[in-house]
Amino acid sequence: MCISLSFYAAKYLSFSGQSDFAPYFYDNGAGSSNGNLGLFSISEDTSVGTHVYTLSGSDPEGEPVTYGMTFDKGSKDYFSVEPKSGNVTLIQTLDREVQDEIVAFVTITDGRNKVVENVRVFITDANDEKPEFLNLPLVVDVPEDTASGSSIYRVQAVDRDLGSGGSVTYSLQSTPSTKFTIDGHSGALRIRSGESLDYEVSRTHFVTVVAKDGGGKYHGKYQVMTSTAIITINVLDTQDSPPVFVATPYFGFVYEVSVPGSEIFTVSAKDGDQNNPNTMHYSILSGSDGFFSINSTSGCISLTSFPVQLRNELYELQVKAAEVGADRFSDYSVTTVTVRVVDLNNHPPTFYDENGPQNRFELSMYEHPPEGEILRGLKITVNDSDQGANAKFRLLLVGPSRVLRVVPQTVLNEAQVTIIVENSSAIDYEKYQFLTFKLLAVEIDTPERFSATAEIVINLLDTNDNIPKFSSEFYIARIPENSPGGSNLVSVTATDPDSGLWGEVKYSIYGSGADLFLIHATSGIIYTQPWASLDAEVKSKYNFYVKAEDTEGKYSLAEVFVTVLDQNDHPPEFNQNYLEKTMIIGAPVKIEAVDEDAEEPNNLIEYSIMKADPDNIFDINTSTGEIKLKPYIKSMEIVQNITKQKDGRWSVVVQARDRGSPSFSTTAVVKIDITEANGLKGPMAAFLMQSRDNPMKALGLAVSIITVIVLVTVMISTIMYFRNTKSNRITPARRIIRRRPKDDLSFGKFFTDDETRDNTNHSSPRAKPPAPSAPVLPPPPPSERLRSVPTVSGSLASRNTSRSSSWRTSKNGSGISSALVSELKMRIEQKINEANQGYYY
Repeated sequence: MCISLSFYAAKYLSFSGQSDFAPYFYDNGAGSSNGNLGLFSISEDTSVGTHVYTLSGSDPEGEPVTYGMTFDKGSKDYFSVEPKSGNVTLIQTLDREVQDEIVAFVTITDGRNKVVENVRVFITDANDEKPEFLNLPLVVDVPEDTASGSSIYRVQAVDRDLGSGGSVTYSLQSTPSTKFTIDGHSGALRIRSGESLDYEVSRTHFVTVVAKDGGGKYHGKYQVMTSTAIITINVLDTQDSPPVFVATPYFGFVYEVSVPGSEIFTVSAKDGDQNNPNTMHYSILSGSDGFFSINSTSGCISLTSFPVQLRNELYELQVKAAEVGADRFSDYSVTTVTVRVVDLNNHPPTFYDENGPQNRFELSMYEHPPEGEILRGLKITVNDSDQGANAKFRLLLVGPSRVLRVVPQTVLNEAQVTIIVENSSAIDYEKYQFLTFKLLAVEIDTPERFSATAEIVINLLDTNDNIPKFSSEFYIARIPENSPGGSNLVSVTATDPDSGLWGEVKYSIYGSGADLFLIHATSGIIYTQPWASLDAEVKSKYNFYVKAEDTEGKYSLAEVFVTVLDQNDHPPEFNQNYLEKTMIIGAPVKIEAVDEDAEEPNNLIEYSIMKADPDNIFDINTSTGEIKLKPYIKSMEIVQNITKQKDGRWSVVVQARDRGSPSFSTTAVVKIDITEANGLKGPMAAFLMQSRDNPMKALGLAVSIITVIVLVTVMISTIMYFRNTKSNRITPARRIIRRRPKDDLSFGKFFTDDETRDNTNHSSPRAKPPAPSAPVLPPPPPSERLRSVPTVSGSLASRNTSRSSSWRTSKNGSGISSALVSELKMRIEQKINEANQGYYY
């Protein structure tokens, strides 16, 4: 319901004589998202901070308006309003189940007039509540004789949501052995059809019931909510089970000294229904022949006459136990009591052999007999002269557990005693040389419990049942490489617990690594062959097998790993004692010595300069052997200022010392020729300079170049040959024109004059062309000096002229070996001439 103050404001203005009208809200009705918030509804799962509505209104004079919102004192402020835009934002969490509508006051003002309207905002439901069970905890008592299919309980759960979200259905969590079912709508819990309850089998059942609502939207998504509860079902006992006799079967005895009234035996029965048991009434149905009676309350059976009057040795009494209930006798049970008439127990059991009573039996046997074998060396008989129960006794064998067993275990009067092997591995000569057992005969059912004891002694004989066993699966030995022949390496040990010759062990070795070693056959000491010479640099690891064998050939193996320890027995060595090196200022030269020792630190080398005059010219890297000039020496001028030698040649004595103990050293004289880097002209000269210390490198390069030129020349000659042959075959008359390039003065080009050769007359098919001949090289142009034959193939481009001049300049440059350059040029020129001749032919 909306209350407007705009009328009163208009009336006030009319009295004052001014035309100032109050602002007003738009009434856009239900379902609108703007207006005066009238009939507006909002879902309870709307997130805080959401823009939910826009207050909108107007002023008749067109004045700007502002909006506001207030709430009753004591209630929460659920919304906030932006005064100018009228945007309404949710600032508190909503819960329909707590509050289903909000009362607010919305205001609109133009600065002078203010209109206040009372509005109600309805909160709509979202599926945010789980079903809740009533009457927790859920406990139900059910008699065990309740019929199958009966309803035993009704589960109730409520969901505070509205609509489908507030509807509840029920189900049980499935278990393989459940005896119950539930109605999905009513919640009625029933005993499943075909099932029954039994107090004597299970007194309590636990069932988990699930309550599920009908589902609904929450935050825009459809969800179904569930709850669970456990129902405890207590089964109540009913009178449906007969009495049960306790500790059956029953046996009683009548002795020759018994008198009338003597108690023979007492039976006991209890009600099968344990929750509310009935008392028992006992009676003898048959089998007593008038000689026995029973107490109806206690169940005690007594003798009614003297034993001499009993005609049978055995009586079987049928005893009845009946429940005494409200209707007198109800359920009952019957059992049998066996009564035996026996004499006095005045004879104990006794052990015998062929010579009469004995208390000690002895035999000898080999160890590890087959399991199940009978000890036939023992002939034992046991006897009890009493009769009936007095002559019943049990045989026991006391000693190492589960080694032997005695048969039979229960004897009546007399039996032949048999001892059987049960555990062969325990009968071990290496553990025991003899075994001792106690054979007991103990009466079973007599009050006196007479008994007898005999000692059984088994002397064991040894067999070869063990193999030699090494103290370790492998042995690790170390020996210096300079050890003399016959040196001890390691001692191996194997033991055989067998006795006599079976326990003696012989050692031997074999394997691919055993050639240099021997083993003492009895002591197991391994040593090197007298002639053996171990060298760690040749081979440092050996491994082979040792064999321990007894007299019957039973054996075991172990592996021996031998490490030859390196000794410092090799000094470092240079490839020669006099070395020549060329050093370019700014770059080091390297010397290298080799130590043939196998291991560090014996083969680690340190380098040092022993002598140099003057001694402040060079530094050496102690690890790599690189020799370089002192940092301040950066030109040949500095070098020449230091020494009187102007050619820059030094002799340095370098020492190479290993790090072994003791340490060995070697010296070498290094002749160093110092030159500047810019003294080398051209790439070939630079290469030759770098290869000065390794002439074979330069020679190899020259051979490679010549080989490539020869291969290219052969290929070109072959192609030209086949081409000329084909041309001659097609046109017998051929004309070959050789032209000289106009300005081709490049290094490596050939010059030919312009001449025309008429091989034959085209009009005469019979004429044969003359054999082709190589053209003569033309004279050089006047402007060109005479020069040597080019050293590069004629296929090179003209821009390589500078390369030709670099060869000439390098020849007069920095002291490259002129003999080596001349030799290379001569060979290259020869190959090019051969190639040119083949090209023209």
